[in-house]
Amino acid sequence: MSDIPRGGVHRTAKLASLPLGAAGRAAAGWGRRLAGADGEEIAAQLSARSAEQLFAVLGELKGGAMKFGQALSIFEAAVPDELAEPYREALTKLQSSAPPMPARDVHRVLAEQLGRGWRERFADFDDEPTAAASIGQVHRAVWHDGRDVAVKVQYPGADEALLADLRQLGRFSRILQPLVPGMEIKPLIAELRDRMAEELDYRDEADNQRVFAEAFAGDPEIKVPRVVASSPKTVISEWITGRPLSSIIRDGDQPTRDEAGRLLSEFHYASPPRTGLLHADPHPGNFQLMADGRLAVIDFGAVARLPNGSPMVLQLMTRLALLGDSAQLMELLRTEGFVRPGMQLDPDEVLAYLGPFAEPLHTERFRFSRRWLQRQAERVGDLRSPDFRTGRALNLPPQHLLIHRVTFGTLGVMCQLGAEVPLRGIVSRWQPVITEGSDPEPGP
Repeated sequence: MSDIPRGGVHRTAKLASLPLGAAGRAAAGWGRRLAGADGEEIAAQLSARSAEQLFAVLGELKGGAMKFGQALSIFEAAVPDELAEPYREALTKLQSSAPPMPARDVHRVLAEQLGRGWRERFADFDDEPTAAASIGQVHRAVWHDGRDVAVKVQYPGADEALLADLRQLGRFSRILQPLVPGMEIKPLIAELRDRMAEELDYRDEADNQRVFAEAFAGDPEIKVPRVVASSPKTVISEWITGRPLSSIIRDGDQPTRDEAGRLLSEFHYASPPRTGLLHADPHPGNFQLMADGRLAVIDFGAVARLPNGSPMVLQLMTRLALLGDSAQLMELLRTEGFVRPGMQLDPDEVLAYLGPFAEPLHTERFRFSRRWLQRQAERVGDLRSPDFRTGRALNLPPQHLLIHRVTFGTLGVMCQLGAEVPLRGIVSRWQPVITEGSDPEPGP
């Protein structure tokens, strides 16, 4: 079907090269240590080469492998700097980079999806892609009525490739785990696999985008481009121009970082009550700061459906943690299935585990940072820590997994930005039950 090499043997060999290559480099490094070479220097070399290979393989394969890399990239802020630095640039590239699909394949997909006369629907079409997504790429064009549009075209064979990638990555999850200490890879892969079917039909994505565009129409701070046309493998929407958050993370000044973090928080918390949906792909490539100050949001293939807004149980958990009410928090967790059956837990230890995650709501403004997120990851991931033992006894019901991942992914982006955000006020506006009756502590 496609001229892009996607044979099962080819893909399996490429993915297999990740753990095998890492093992080979580790063996070579061990030999150099025996010869008296500097251990830290060797470790740095191994990490840099592993990162290079990770990007090369995941980027070339696109599909599920690239989706996996994008998911990892928003969590890198939680990894200690000495481990994360070599991977940071490689993973960030996966948010917007992949080898392009040949023009002939693009034309074939458009002919299949829009009809043989597809060119007549455009006044102009640029064959060179402007961006890459995990299962498609974006071209700039001019619609027949003169509007600038973005045309997202799905890679031929992306459906089979995407699911095959995730199955293969699942087999390697234990070997890949050391690349991202402090985060469980296997559940992430399983959760991604469950969401993939929704993203493969671009008509679903277009419908989601229409809901967001209508809800945020005329909003002074959030811009969602309107959908112009869609089909199973293409979606055409208004063209937007802005500075991606990935660029701001890399070299933005502090005021710009703070404003980007504020707008991202506003969009995250406002979406469920305004749309009944939660944008579920929070990597920095999907958000752009426009010249007029608005935050533009793209890519609505993955959403959490929340017809009643953010689940009240999650809001109440946050409220009780913020109030320091360990007894009621413990009772709520047990009632709602957040404690594994048969586990005996001290309510105060549970509060000690969950309480720090509510820290950004204790003050009117909170400075997010990589170090703050690293401390949280270290605290719950240290095998010797009481928090680790508490975490092992807790359970995350499946219906809350996506919301949990999106929320922490959004926090991860704000930590990458290093943004100071008035989060308490934003949360009070959209989820008032959380902060009712709880006075913020004085700021520093």
